[in-house]
Amino acid sequence: MTPVRKPTEGARVTPVLELTDVAARYRGAAADVVRDVSLAVEPGQSLALVGESGAGKTTLLRILLGLARPTAGTVRFDGEPLDPRDRRQMRRFRRGVQCVFQDPYSSLDPSRRVAAIVAEPLRSLGLDSRTTAVPKVAAALERVGLPADAASRYPHEFSGGQRQRIAIARAIVCDPRVLLADEPVSALDVTTRVKVVDLLAELKEERQLTLVMVSHDLSVVASLCERTAVLERGRLVEQGDTAQVLGAPAHPYTRRLIDSVPRLPA
Repeated sequence: MTPVRKPTEGARVTPVLELTDVAARYRGAAADVVRDVSLAVEPGQSLALVGESGAGKTTLLRILLGLARPTAGTVRFDGEPLDPRDRRQMRRFRRGVQCVFQDPYSSLDPSRRVAAIVAEPLRSLGLDSRTTAVPKVAAALERVGLPADAASRYPHEFSGGQRQRIAIARAIVCDPRVLLADEPVSALDVTTRVKVVDLLAELKEERQLTLVMVSHDLSVVASLCERTAVLERGRLVEQGDTAQVLGAPAHPYTRRLIDSVPRLPA
């Protein structure tokens, strides 16, 4: 794995992912789901997208993942506009950008063994044959803390937390540079949630991953993300260092969002 080089002081870093004036609208909808959003994610950086349900977070993540196309604006990968018609670029993009989805119960094919599920990115990208993928799958499963026999079993044989670890193994098996995560721990119980957050933090550090995460849980955001972008009804109303955004929010909507977090009585 090639380490991320730290830029010299004052040098401009090319964002690995960048949105410029992006808008998106569902077919048949009267208004945009996302409007005039501009943000940049530098290599090795971690960014959280937060906001209420319907704020446009998941739509924005799908645009960053290349699963949805904006109706306006530009998406750039490594400084170049992302063009779904450019097969060579999209192949490089797919190898470099992987995703962990919200629900570990629906994101794994129940009819396939874990080995085949985790190896899917390797096969679809043409990186390894079925034989040469075996050690990479084993290494990925071991890294996320699953037993050696996990590869031969089916998803229904695992708990929710273990299934999410399988999903993470699938995301890291091809050694991506960017990990996109859509509410990766929201379907898990509190104890399991902490363990999976710790795993994601470890992977980010040791692999120097760029992380973009959608989350409702501000404690998870504070644990994992250096920067936070706040969306309200499809518009980006505030972004900056997570400690600043959560500790001293500048926008009234961000303050309301933080104040709405349940707290135990004193």
